[in-house]
Amino acid sequence: MEQVLVSGSAGFIGGYVVEELLSRGYAVVGVDNFSKYGKVKKSYDDHPNYRLVEGDACDTELMTRLLDDCDHFIAGAAMIGGISYFHTYAYDLLATNERIIASSCDAAIKAVQNGRLKKVTYLSSSMVFESATEWPSYEGQQRECPPPLSSYGFQKLAVEYFAVAAWDQYQLPYTIVRPFNCVGIGESRALGDEEILSGNVRLAMSHVVPDLVQKVLKGQDPLHILGSGDQVRHYTYGGDLAKGVVTAMEHPDARNEDFNLSTAQSTTVTELAEAIWRKIKGPGVPLRLAHDDPFEYDVQKRVPATEKAKRVLGFESTTSLDEMLDEVIPWIDQAIKAGTI
Repeated sequence: MEQVLVSGSAGFIGGYVVEELLSRGYAVVGVDNFSKYGKVKKSYDDHPNYRLVEGDACDTELMTRLLDDCDHFIAGAAMIGGISYFHTYAYDLLATNERIIASSCDAAIKAVQNGRLKKVTYLSSSMVFESATEWPSYEGQQRECPPPLSSYGFQKLAVEYFAVAAWDQYQLPYTIVRPFNCVGIGESRALGDEEILSGNVRLAMSHVVPDLVQKVLKGQDPLHILGSGDQVRHYTYGGDLAKGVVTAMEHPDARNEDFNLSTAQSTTVTELAEAIWRKIKGPGVPLRLAHDDPFEYDVQKRVPATEKAKRVLGFESTTSLDEMLDEVIPWIDQAIKAGTI
């Protein structure tokens, strides 16, 4: 049985990735320091093929030891959050994530030289295309357009440079995957939460979908959104993203390649707000919107090219926004009642 190390295994996307790996018959070693949410329970905690190590991905000695027994490494650990998180932790995101990726690469270089580790699959971000002025954003455009302005986007671009440089110098094989606007269950309020209000509701410092859902569930009317509402996103289900990540890890043609992982469907923030409002309030209650000043790095368009992942990996994200909301809304409702959001 092949074994995979997943850093950030208790995180939002990491949780979906671990579930997907276990469903495909892998043994999984997860490493997480629970720095964002504190200790959380996951559905796979007691799975016989899963082992959790509580530790810091910045600990190169620990990562080296764990990789000694692994065939693959999915490098997902990072400080990560939504748009308010980018601004609250502008320096910490950059500094901490640089330490994590350097430690991860150092450990993986040693492991591949020892002969068992086959490849590192790096989780990057759609934010590498933050400064794009033409769409859709295709694989390779990140080296052609201006660099990201946010420290988070800049650091994720650095992750990709680490991957390529480790191959160039040490022949550490890689695959880079870029999730776009992950939607799913499992997020809660961060331990380092700041008092950021949108109307009369405190943001969860996560992402637009859970924040809009909690506002509607808490009775906010008019519903506050950031900016004009014309911002375009591609909301992609976490389970679909996990399938793409693991397929990219496995696929022989993914070696030393990069892939956008996303739904092909564009949705504006206003359209998202309308969909959430209808799901919760029903068709007879009119939606009124209030427009808050946007954050500095509120990118107006994130539109990915998805053809490469479909052609090379056979990957398509098929879960509709409607289906995502049917899962997320009840989960957020329970989280509000439990006081975690």
